Amino acid sequence: MGGTMEVVTTPQEVRNLGVRLREYAGLCSSAVGVKLLLEGSGRPPRAERLGRHRYCQALMLARRGKEVVLDAEGMACPAAAAAFGLRPLPVSLGSGKGLVGFGIVSDPAVGRRMLEGMTRLEPGVLRYLHLCPLEQAASEPDVVVVEDQVERLMWIALAYLHIRGGERVASSTAVLQATCVDSTIIPYVERRLNLSYGCYGCREATDLAPGEAVLGFPAESLEGVVAHLEYLSQKAMPASRAKGAWAALQAGG
Repeated sequence: MGGTMEVVTTPQEVRNLGVRLREYAGLCSSAVGVKLLLEGSGRPPRAERLGRHRYCQALMLARRGKEVVLDAEGMACPAAAAAFGLRPLPVSLGSGKGLVGFGIVSDPAVGRRMLEGMTRLEPGVLRYLHLCPLEQAASEPDVVVVEDQVERLMWIALAYLHIRGGERVASSTAVLQATCVDSTIIPYVERRLNLSYGCYGCREATDLAPGEAVLGFPAESLEGVVAHLEYLSQKAMPASRAKGAWAALQAGG
């Protein structure tokens, strides 16, 4: 079951895999398919166009069942807008002073370095961000983003590790721009899974719970991830969740 990643080709396959991913991992909400539609693309007709929403808020709506679209005009977060190449990063934010103002860092040089290290898309390339629950996908997404309890993300990361032949999962974060950069742009650009703890912005602006975090991976990994999640759900998951060794320790004490 390991070693190779197969490409998903039809919307029905994506929807079926979305159902299975949620079932096997025990997710409390949907995994989200994110499609990056480039300049010249038309707006998806079924999707609700959002105005004055942050990307993390669009992701929250999609994991709760909505199909939505964000563009430059609707993107409320200047940092995410810059990361997706939709608008320039404001000077006050890029200088690091904005992060001092939020109380995130005490030294603007630290904030400046955090922002300089962000992976970003080239300006003027992206037209729309199309987000929907995987179970409702009308096309194959570019990236799959999952927000949920850390233990559930752990199994997804383990399934991804398996399809990579046991290669360790390397993750990168500045604990800033967790949903836009860490969980969407890095998986899109680098074609790999990336885990994030979350960040000030997404935790302040959405219903992301204290015990939840976020990861993203390229959609071409979806079929392999779901296949190994099914395998894990047969023995490893239920055994680990039953906490038999913990129960035995308590009984012996």
